[in-house]
Amino acid sequence: MVEHGEMIEDDVLVDIKLTNDEMVQWQIIQHRSIECLTRKKKSLRARYTYGIIFSLVNLVAWFLRDYGQKVSLHFNILKACGPEGHECFQTVGVLRMSLGCFMFFFVLFLTTCGTTKLFDIRSTWHSGWWTSKFAILTIALVFSFLIPSDFVHFYGELARVGAGIFLILQLISVIEFIAWWNAYWMPDDRKKQSSCCGLFMSTLFYMASLCGILVMYALYASKLSCTLNIFFITWTAVLLLVMMAISLHSKVNKGLLSSGIMASYVVFLCWSALRSEPADEKCSPQKHDNKHVDWITVLGFLIGVSAIVIATFSTGIDSQTFQLKKQEYLMEDDIPYNYGFFHLVFSLGAMYFAMLFISWNLDSSTRKWSIDVGWASTWVKIVNEWFAATLYLWKLISPIVREPKIMNHEEPVQQQQLQDSE
Repeated sequence: MVEHGEMIEDDVLVDIKLTNDEMVQWQIIQHRSIECLTRKKKSLRARYTYGIIFSLVNLVAWFLRDYGQKVSLHFNILKACGPEGHECFQTVGVLRMSLGCFMFFFVLFLTTCGTTKLFDIRSTWHSGWWTSKFAILTIALVFSFLIPSDFVHFYGELARVGAGIFLILQLISVIEFIAWWNAYWMPDDRKKQSSCCGLFMSTLFYMASLCGILVMYALYASKLSCTLNIFFITWTAVLLLVMMAISLHSKVNKGLLSSGIMASYVVFLCWSALRSEPADEKCSPQKHDNKHVDWITVLGFLIGVSAIVIATFSTGIDSQTFQLKKQEYLMEDDIPYNYGFFHLVFSLGAMYFAMLFISWNLDSSTRKWSIDVGWASTWVKIVNEWFAATLYLWKLISPIVREPKIMNHEEPVQQQQLQDSE
């Protein structure tokens, strides 16, 4: 038996005759395509569920840090929490929540690592089985409150390393995004409109960076005695000039847009570092009152928590940046993002939020509604700024540095080919 079908090709109606077997095969292909699309949408929605879980853990960790002492009587039944439950709130409470969150996402990393196809059972596990996952999360969090405090402090030392790795991954992701944005807005001379927009945005970013430098001098380096702040701001300005000069060098020729965006990012990191200085410092304009919390402090805290979640989420879905071999084309049944890398970044993000909540200091408590404040936080951000600028500069000059090596390697090969031809 033969089925008739129709298709349009080059505006001409073509009559197609399909056998029963071909019709069945066509229906199977159509059904598989629909199933792939359904699974892909489910996988993409799952990312947001994990983001919500991560956000809730952050908020519970904050509650234990700032208000856990008021409910510490309920922790008396847990031996690991010590007398009056002191080992389950403030700094140690944050570390315990971070440990539970880390274990949860690390288990998901181990169970989804290496997944490549939507029809893999591990893909189904990543996108579903939420009851089992909430059970695992509950067990991980409860377990983190049962282990001795010494182990929690040891985890805190490891969390410093994990948070550092997270910052490096985040920097690489940001720099790759800047490179993509630069290529999008200033592709070539044929698209004059895009180039004009790119030039306008370059000017905008550099003006914002310059204004940022001037504002930081006014707020954080208004006295000559503020030598450290003057050094931080001045060195940031020097980095801006170096990035702009190298971007415009004839051998690099990357334009002003990427260096302008990077300049704004570096200025933001410097400003964030200066804001993290303790409020009792003579060069800090912030005056904190431990007894009264104003709405600006609360808003700043909520923005800080949101930034943690967004940074973790955006880095987690950007697995392509970290692939050694870029995948140009995706098959229909390929997963839309790397599940293993996604969960690994979230596990490192659990360490990162702990360090921000305790200001990278394992031995002292932090002020209520504060986030990432203290000299340790200041130096982490300054080093992060310098590393970001170094990484960006290396990305600019690395093709030039590697070019002589490639040419020197090709010369012997060409000579050998000439000898063989003779």
